[in-house]
Amino acid sequence: MKIAGLQKVSTIDYPGEICCVIFLWGCNFRCGFCYNSGLVVSESKIEFSSEEVLSFLKKRIGKLDAVCISGGEPLMSLDFDFVRRIKEMGFKIKIDTNGSFPERLLELVSEGLVDYIAMDVKGAREDYYKIVNMEIDLGNIERSIKIVDDFGRGNISPRICVNGREFNGKENNPRTSTDEHRQGCSEFRTTVVPGLHDGEKLIKMGEWMGGVCGEKPSKIFLQGFKHGESMIDISFMEKDEVLEGELIRLKKLLSELFGEICVRV
Repeated sequence: MKIAGLQKVSTIDYPGEICCVIFLWGCNFRCGFCYNSGLVVSESKIEFSSEEVLSFLKKRIGKLDAVCISGGEPLMSLDFDFVRRIKEMGFKIKIDTNGSFPERLLELVSEGLVDYIAMDVKGAREDYYKIVNMEIDLGNIERSIKIVDDFGRGNISPRICVNGREFNGKENNPRTSTDEHRQGCSEFRTTVVPGLHDGEKLIKMGEWMGGVCGEKPSKIFLQGFKHGESMIDISFMEKDEVLEGELIRLKKLLSELFGEICVRV
């Protein structure tokens, strides 16, 4: 696990909570519009050790509410013992993920180590390879969509078969019992990028996600594409940014496909 960055305070990365953000190096996607290229394509130096971050958090007990673990793709390398030690301090934990590692995600859920999950859904199923520029297992993406949606509905540890292994957190997690059922929080989010997304493609994405979930996915954020200083593919700097008005138009178009749609600009 390489901790490449630490944002000591944020009021926007964990809804309703004051948090810090831990950035882990490495990602298995190569989305051209990603503006965190320093966490993805270049070998990042380790800026913080685990013990340094834990020491910082001990001093922030009572001042911060939560810790957001982001990337890159944090589940590529996340040390679960590190997460346990953060949880033991009393912090809520949010995980940002691209959905490539459903088994690891479900282990976190089953052990009660995560309170909020945010999953990036890149687009319609048939467009995924084009967007992420990698050959990936779309079955893993679908399993993660189901886990995240169930978690947000309060099914903290749904019985799901992942790679032939069956999980059920109420059986595997000593912190969870039938008398103490804790509601999780989750969101999906999609960055709307000119040339990669339009109304028709987003409708296909919503229909796909609904089929995976077995019902309308509960909550999604539409995020507008913005220019970044260090994008993986600098040709995206030539594309127009997506403004609030366009996101609101798309929100109306998708209104029947999701339980709740929000916009971020």
